[in-house]
Amino acid sequence: MDALITAAGRALAAGDPLGALNRIALRSDAPALALRGIAMAQLGDLDIAKALLRRAGRAFSPREHRARARCVVAEAEIALVSRDLGWPEKALERARRMLSRHGDTVNAAYARYLSARHLLLIGRLDEAERELGALDPGLLPLQAQAGYEMVVAGIAMRRVEAGKARAALERAAAAAVQAGIPALVSEVDAARRALAAPAARLIAKGREELLQLAQVEALFASDTVVVDACRYVVRSAGETIRLGTRPVLFALARTLAEAWPRDVSRENLVARAFGGKVADESHRARLRVEIGRLRALLRPHAKLRATKDGFVLTIASGRDVALLAQPVEDSHGDVLALLGDGEAWSSAALALALGVSSRTVQRALERLREEGKVRSFGRGRACRWVVPTLPGFPTNLLLPAKITGG
Repeated sequence: MDALITAAGRALAAGDPLGALNRIALRSDAPALALRGIAMAQLGDLDIAKALLRRAGRAFSPREHRARARCVVAEAEIALVSRDLGWPEKALERARRMLSRHGDTVNAAYARYLSARHLLLIGRLDEAERELGALDPGLLPLQAQAGYEMVVAGIAMRRVEAGKARAALERAAAAAVQAGIPALVSEVDAARRALAAPAARLIAKGREELLQLAQVEALFASDTVVVDACRYVVRSAGETIRLGTRPVLFALARTLAEAWPRDVSRENLVARAFGGKVADESHRARLRVEIGRLRALLRPHAKLRATKDGFVLTIASGRDVALLAQPVEDSHGDVLALLGDGEAWSSAALALALGVSSRTVQRALERLREEGKVRSFGRGRACRWVVPTLPGFPTNLLLPAKITGG
C-alpha cells in the first residue's frame, strides 16, 4: 500500500476526513475510492459516500476478498447512520466471516459491533447483547470502543438499568476523550444528557411527576403495582403481565390505575376501552366480560371490585398503584420519540423499529407533518424524516415498545 493511502487511512482513524481527502481526492483507484467514501461519510454526505464505496467494491479484484468485505462493512455503517434499518443483515455477517477467515480481526470485530448497533435500534435486545458478548472490545479502535460502550448503555437504558447505563457511558466518555475526536466526545455527551433527562411520567393518587431513568428503575423494584403505558404491561412484585396484544384490557387497567384509589364509572370505562359515547346494555355486558378477564390476569397482585357506579382496583394494605406514561403523550408519540435522536429516518426504518406496518407509520408521519412536528426531504425510497428542532420530550429511553392498535 502506498504512502498516500496509508496517510489518508491514519487521518480517517483520527477523525480528520478533510486531511484524508487532501491526499486522495483526485485518485480513482479502488483503495482511494474506498477511503474517499469513508471520508465523505464522516463529512455527512452519505449518498456520495455510498456511491464511492460501491465503486470501490466493484473496482477491487474478485480475489481481493478482504478489501471487498471492508467496503461492505463501511456501507453497513452508513446505512445505520442514515437509519436505513432494512439494510441486509446477512451481507454484513458474510463480510464479517470473510474478514475473520483472512485474519482481519479488527474489522471483523467492527462488523460485529455494527450488527449489535443495528439490533439495538430495532429492539432485539437479547440478540444485540449476544453479539456484544461474542466481541472482544479490546480489538476495536478507541472510537469504536466508545461506540461499543454506548451500545451497552443503550441496551441498559431500554431495560431500565440506570446504573449499568451510567457506568457504560462513563467508559464511553473516557474512550472518546482518549481518541481525541471532538464529534465523538459530543455524541457521548448527548447520550449522557439523555440519560439525565426525564424518561417517563408518574401518575399516582391524582398527582403527576417526571421521573429520570434511575427513578423508574427504583419504582419497578418497589412494591408498587405499576401500569406501564410505555411498554403496555403491568408490573408487580418482579412479575410482568404483558397486555400489548390486548389493547382493551390495557385501556381498562390504565383507566383504573389513573383513578386509584377512587373507582371509575362504567360509562367512563366504556368510553376509554370501547370508544362508546353511551354505555348501553351491550356495552355493559362486554365490559363485564373484559373486567372478568382483567381480574383473572391481575390475580393475585390486585383485585377488581364492583362499586355502585363502576369498578375500583384494590390491593394489599401498604402497597400503592401507579401509572407510568411517556413524558409527553402525543397521538404519535412513539414516532416522535425515535425521531428525537436527531437522525434522519426512513418510514420503513421507523416501522421496523416500532414493529408496525409501513402504512401505519406513513399515516402517522403525514399527520405529524400537517401539525408541523416533522418534515421530510428526498423522494421515494430516499425520503427521510426529521423533527424541525430537537424536542425536549419525549425521550426514547424506554423505546422501542411494540405498539398495538385496536
